[in-house]
Amino acid sequence: MQTTNFRDQFADVADACALAQSIVDTVREPVLVLDKGLRVIAASRSFYSSFQVRPEDTQGKLLYDLGDGQWDIPKLRVLLEQIIPEHGVMEGYEVEHEFPGVGHRTMYLNARQVVYKAGAESTILLGIEDVTERRILEREKDELLRQREVMLEELQHRIANSLQIIAGIILMKATRVESEETRAHLHDAHKRVMSIAAVQTQLHASGISGPIDMLPYLSKLCDILATSMIGDNRQITIKVVGEGGVATPREAESIGLIATELVMNAIKHAFPAEQSNGRIVIAHDVDGTNWKLSVADNGIGRPDGTFAQSKTGLGTGIVKALAQQLGAKVETLADPEGTTVSITHATFWTKENRAA
Repeated sequence: MQTTNFRDQFADVADACALAQSIVDTVREPVLVLDKGLRVIAASRSFYSSFQVRPEDTQGKLLYDLGDGQWDIPKLRVLLEQIIPEHGVMEGYEVEHEFPGVGHRTMYLNARQVVYKAGAESTILLGIEDVTERRILEREKDELLRQREVMLEELQHRIANSLQIIAGIILMKATRVESEETRAHLHDAHKRVMSIAAVQTQLHASGISGPIDMLPYLSKLCDILATSMIGDNRQITIKVVGEGGVATPREAESIGLIATELVMNAIKHAFPAEQSNGRIVIAHDVDGTNWKLSVADNGIGRPDGTFAQSKTGLGTGIVKALAQQLGAKVETLADPEGTTVSITHATFWTKENRAA
């Protein structure tokens, strides 16, 4: 089968010119065809409509003279007089300019030098992509993101202040009640409020809008817990180890609360008063989308496989509820040498958990 090429189809120059003009007119973006002297040979209909000029005021005119010099743009001169002759092509060259009757426009200029085999003088095809609206939308988006960050900053500040106020009220109430049991519950509630405040503080410091680097996050969190919950008369150390990885702010918040509950539980229940070398180790490791958090202590342990506190304790319920939200499972190993509680998120476990 014989194929037809442009040379065979358009042997007549007039027909070839008609095709070229039709192509130029069909393109939706403004297009100019310039001779080597940068005079306009042809322009697309979209060029006339976009820049509000007439064919009789455009064709045959020097580009820089169009519309009383509105195209005499320094960046455009660099493009057409230096870059194109040296490289023959240019794409995505951004230009901003104020056009009479049109206003401020931001444009991408795409140009190509056409050299003809028959020896005719070369021409330049200049395509103009108007990205003004896109730039406006991008600026509006950036401004909205900036406002969102400001609002989040303010929200975090208010949350932290509110938690501090609540903790102070609880502590004040604890000093006024007569029941030792009630006082103990209020002190426990105070510690939990302070733990939530610590998690919020670390999330805020880490940048709540992006991924959280877990090792620094957990390390700073545990520094706060050690300062606020371990008295000077108790020799208990808290250490964070593991590969770390990153987590979303929502995951980091839940993992931080779980770690806080487990550390509080160990400080409160795992170490008898006479023990002088208490140690709590928090490990966080990742493997792809899977992760594992473990909190181990060298305290008294429990042979029945529960937390150091009772199965029905508030801390136990909080940890299990948070683990369930994360699609993770809780495992406890306890012996006379201490207790290790592991929170594991793995693909196989998540699927089994959902099926159940």
